[in-house]
Amino acid sequence: MWKPNKSVLCVILIGISSLLAGCDASYYWQAVHGHWDLMRHKQPITELLAADSTPTETRQSLTYLLQARQFALEQLALEDNQSYLEYVELERDYVTWNVFATPELSMQNHTWCYPIAGCVSYRGYFAKQDAEHYAEKMQRDGYDVYVGGAGAYSTLGWFADPVLSTFLKRGELSLAALLFHELAHQVLYVQDDSVFNESFASTVESILLQRWVEQQGMQNHWPAYQAAEARHQAFIQMVLANKQQRNELFESDLSDTEKRKQKAALITALKADYEQFKLSWNFSGYDQWFASDLNNAQLSTIATYNELKPGFIRLFTQTDQNLNAFLDACRQLADQEKDQRHQHLLQLASDNRL
Repeated sequence: MWKPNKSVLCVILIGISSLLAGCDASYYWQAVHGHWDLMRHKQPITELLAADSTPTETRQSLTYLLQARQFALEQLALEDNQSYLEYVELERDYVTWNVFATPELSMQNHTWCYPIAGCVSYRGYFAKQDAEHYAEKMQRDGYDVYVGGAGAYSTLGWFADPVLSTFLKRGELSLAALLFHELAHQVLYVQDDSVFNESFASTVESILLQRWVEQQGMQNHWPAYQAAEARHQAFIQMVLANKQQRNELFESDLSDTEKRKQKAALITALKADYEQFKLSWNFSGYDQWFASDLNNAQLSTIATYNELKPGFIRLFTQTDQNLNAFLDACRQLADQEKDQRHQHLLQLASDNRL
């Protein structure tokens, strides 16, 4: 069994800074303890594949995942840093729970700043009750808050991230997409810009997945996946449209009382839009999401992963769908000021719609 010493714990504190914030000793401890608990339970995938006791379904999923991992390393020209070569069986549905917060009358995400990862728009916990307790504190301080479970997280290459049992609950294409997304964070990560980072990773995920399907001859899986993706994009656009309406409301000269009134009306309108969405798509898979408050923080989670993706897709087209050229262009954007790169990507998306 792996036993960390003090120096290892110090390295972990730095390496998992995407889960650390401020000088809150209890928060640091839960992050260190949570990550250490994962590390002490990890098993080499090669050993699991060789063991007769490994369930056939798990063996097949892990074999498939290793193939997808090698494909991604080659496509992204990543060095093999041993990430996703070990496996951890979790006894829970999520590995972490993230707290998101926005002011009551603003769509500007509250951010937490970490030693290496910079400022990001969430605060992660390895225990759901800890996340909910912190969310209650933020709510008492007047913020809109949302707690969401995460099936994966990345240490950005600081550690050899393991494959988690939560990965294997997905279908084949969704599993590959998740792996591609997480590895994309090792290609490019910009401090203090969650929307850029997640939208970039979501774009790389989509690009690699299509190539993976073609290479593996999985075209028979593609129509069903594309249909589900089209439905999900319709959901995203519905949420982003409501977010934009809120943003315009909050930036207006109306009184706070009137803003609260109209915000409530927009929440009601979003619920009505979803009822139409369910009829149009004959799908109720977002019922649990819509059962929450639909507050500003909840909408921000969708924006973080998708708001700049249309611009990235357009940039990929402009680089003749050459992945290396696209990644170079993204690195050039990363060197710009945050507002400048966001505006450039939003303009690319707007031009593509003309």
